Amino acid sequence: MKNLLFLVLLLTSSFLTCAQDKNTISIGKVDSIRSKILNEKRQFLVHVPNGGDGLYSKKRYPVAYVLDGDAHFASVVGMIQQLSAVNGNTVVPEMIVVSIRNTDRRRDMTPTHIKDDLPMMDSASSRNTGGGLAFLSFVEKELMPHIDSLYPTAPYKMLIGHSFGGLVVMNALITHPKLFNSYICIDPSMWYDHSNFLKTTKKVLGTQKFAGVSMYLGIANTMNEGLTLTKVVSDTSSDSRHIRSIIELDKFIKANPQIGLRYASKFYPDDTHSSAALITEYDGLRFIFDFNQLKLTGEDFEHNTNALPDKLVKHYANVSKQMGYQILPPEEMVNSMGYEAMQQKHLITAGSFFKMNTINYPKSWNVFDSYGDYFLAKNDKANAIAQFEKSLSLEENPETRKKLDGLQSGK
Repeated sequence: MKNLLFLVLLLTSSFLTCAQDKNTISIGKVDSIRSKILNEKRQFLVHVPNGGDGLYSKKRYPVAYVLDGDAHFASVVGMIQQLSAVNGNTVVPEMIVVSIRNTDRRRDMTPTHIKDDLPMMDSASSRNTGGGLAFLSFVEKELMPHIDSLYPTAPYKMLIGHSFGGLVVMNALITHPKLFNSYICIDPSMWYDHSNFLKTTKKVLGTQKFAGVSMYLGIANTMNEGLTLTKVVSDTSSDSRHIRSIIELDKFIKANPQIGLRYASKFYPDDTHSSAALITEYDGLRFIFDFNQLKLTGEDFEHNTNALPDKLVKHYANVSKQMGYQILPPEEMVNSMGYEAMQQKHLITAGSFFKMNTINYPKSWNVFDSYGDYFLAKNDKANAIAQFEKSLSLEENPETRKKLDGLQSGK
């Protein structure tokens, strides 16, 4: 029964987390804080997987901070929900998503103040620029502590930014290199301030080390008809300034692997500056978490040994190393694999899975109930009783109580 329950939850988890009543669908909520640094109230949208609770035990989640919050919240949440639900949470991890709404976009996202006009900005916009460092200070000193205090966060943070938001991504990378673990930079406006910020970025990148940090860069096709990636680097028109600045950044990072940044980029010939956001987010998530997918074969399930449980432990040890903190094999996944092994009469494998869960999740009544079922399958009534009693000491459950009473009465 528990195996069936797990499969049902696996297939419907994305929808269950969104439904608040039969007439309302929601993927998150609006939260806000009063920022002393920015001297204004700031709103942000927050999505927490499963409302923050695991099925039986508490979970903690990495956090994706997303700029231009209203524009990208739904797409990022949807992709993470879908990719984290495939094959039992193996493609990308479940994540909290925090999307920051704009108040003064050009102020917050530009790294330097400019006095003269640029082709893509009028004089009024130019005057109110250069607040990028203050904005990052708000994120680091006010927003992140607020999120960590109220939501079940894990010590892993990602930043996603598009266009001017891409400037924030690069500004964070060179000025706050330890603030985020990974970045998705979408068609950034590196032309800003006559490409002076691009020059600064290259200079700083060349002098720092970024071991353990990942970044994915998406480049949209903003070239005029007739130009190619090869030809555009020699073009001098203002129309190609945007893509030329990104290509220059991309080439510099690729030419300097000694900085230690785990990096990948892709040019999207069929996507505009606007449409490139969605595909870059998807590809960026796949690249950054390419170590997260648990790859199993039919042969893994054929043998009654500890090989499969050991493979699971080894996989999550590597995931923990990549993420920078301990990540245990998910309780529900291990439970399901235990029951599957038990159905196949692979009791050595099943016992290893169920015991693993009792060690990893000692506060969950469910793991001891399942371990009791395992001992029942072995006709070991004494150990079954002990496990059911342990389960009930943690939480009263009618099904567990019925099994224990039946054993103790000899029925």
